[in-house]
Amino acid sequence: MVNKVGSNQARLHRHVRVRGKISGTGECPRLDVFRSASNIYAQIIDDTKGVTLAAASSLDKEFAGNGGNKEAARKVGELIAKRAAEKGIGKVVFDRGGYVYHGRVKELAEGAREGGLKF
Repeated sequence: MVNKVGSNQARLHRHVRVRGKISGTGECPRLDVFRSASNIYAQIIDDTKGVTLAAASSLDKEFAGNGGNKEAARKVGELIAKRAAEKGIGKVVFDRGGYVYHGRVKELAEGAREGGLKF
């Protein structure tokens, strides 16, 4: 019998591998993405201190509409960029969380770039 690794387990393995290579600092924090079937979340994290500097998701009170599509992901990207600008953050390292850079993850990244984040 063949034991196949689940897709989320494979994603977590990719995420661990990528996290060994990238890290957020105070000058250039990490923009982390998590997506579920119905929502999408983004955090800007300073890994040296272990703190979240800014966060946005499709569950925020400011957000209206469906949270599980590409339009919502772009809005969340713009929202995280706005919150980062309020904290004085302009440059980040993008961490796609083991997901393929396609669809909602790509839309979130493009929305964050439109909002003024550089990565």
